[in-house]
Amino acid sequence: MPGKTTGCLEDASALAAPLSATSETAASRPRPYVFLAALVAGYIGVYLCRKNLSVAVPIIQKEWGLSKESIGVVASVSTVAYAAGKILFGPVVDKFGGRDSFLVSMLLVACFGVLGAFSPTLGVLTALYSVNRLTGSASWGAMVKQVPEWFGPKKLAFAIGVLSLSFVFGGAIAVSVAGLIAKYSGDNWRAIMGLPSLALILITLVCWKILPGKRGSAARVRAAAAPKLSGRLRELLFDPQFHIICALSFTLTFLRETFNFWTVDFMKTEVGRQMSSGTAAFWSTPFDVMGGLGILWLGWIYTRLGYGARMRLLFGNLVLLAGCLWFLPRFFQQGAGVIAVGIGAIGFLVYGPYSLLAGVLSVEVRGKEYAATVSGWVDGIGYFAGVLSGMYFGKLLTDGGYRLGFHFMAGLTLVSAVLCLFLYPRSKFGCAAKAQP
Repeated sequence: MPGKTTGCLEDASALAAPLSATSETAASRPRPYVFLAALVAGYIGVYLCRKNLSVAVPIIQKEWGLSKESIGVVASVSTVAYAAGKILFGPVVDKFGGRDSFLVSMLLVACFGVLGAFSPTLGVLTALYSVNRLTGSASWGAMVKQVPEWFGPKKLAFAIGVLSLSFVFGGAIAVSVAGLIAKYSGDNWRAIMGLPSLALILITLVCWKILPGKRGSAARVRAAAAPKLSGRLRELLFDPQFHIICALSFTLTFLRETFNFWTVDFMKTEVGRQMSSGTAAFWSTPFDVMGGLGILWLGWIYTRLGYGARMRLLFGNLVLLAGCLWFLPRFFQQGAGVIAVGIGAIGFLVYGPYSLLAGVLSVEVRGKEYAATVSGWVDGIGYFAGVLSGMYFGKLLTDGGYRLGFHFMAGLTLVSAVLCLFLYPRSKFGCAAKAQP
């Protein structure tokens, strides 16, 4: 089957083969980092048209007289659309290329963002925002598809780690921008929903100018020769490494979405009523800040290790994470500062391996030609797990409180740690992580 090899020498070649012959040399020059910066800016632009809804929600709710349950339908339906798009658009990106898919995805997000600002009813807003997220779901796979062209195996994980910072900090930037629009527009939700699209259109034009096109006809020949969707799925379904990456995505996305959604409530519940929502939000920020550092650290070290060392690194990371989750309830009464340190440690240990899943690990499974397909499935399965972090984790908290919730997450993480020990087949043990010096 194409893209699948065995043995140390072949494994090294398999990781290097999808890359451009000059990618390792090119990565030492500034241009690849300019391309990477353009991708980061583009994905932050997508977030401008996605996270702005969180600022608009209370205004829409008041203006239209909606309950929280009613307005919550927008989030639920759009999340399902986003997860489905991750899976559906992966093969499309692999077929048409990362650059073109990325530009089209951004342009469609901007268009549906503007249309959403003119929604006359909740039903129309739900539909347009869901299509917004559906089209935006192609962006990540399209970015991952491009990066191996510019960076060799040694620097690939770090480059994709930098790329991952776009979603870590993109949400914070998007909410801040939407907040400024709300302030200067007199809480006009239509301006909040529509104006970020203008910024995204400008960013799309910049990316169109900066990002390089396909290098000759070789890329088109490889794309045409690649198996069709049914063939790709058949190969992936029989690939144990793909199964393990999907299982890890389920766990780590569940943890990420749980902390993103529940941390403020957790802080207020455990510290006491004297803590305001603003203060709780401030003490929850270490999760993302330390998460960004975790992404850079693991991205820098990962591809510098042999395959056996990588598995041990991920195993140790997740065992530490399980320990932090299990023992954090013991510090519930120690004050917000102590809890914030624990939350920061958890963010560091969650985001590092999380950034590898739909990034460098997706490239490793079957090479660059399958990168968007694998990344889409891995991300999509993860986001379906994210849906569970809302309703089902909420029920768990209702039954047993946050102590039970953290212990449940610790057990799930420990199972995932064991899976890391089977991530690479034994034929790869002792192989160098990089294909060439």
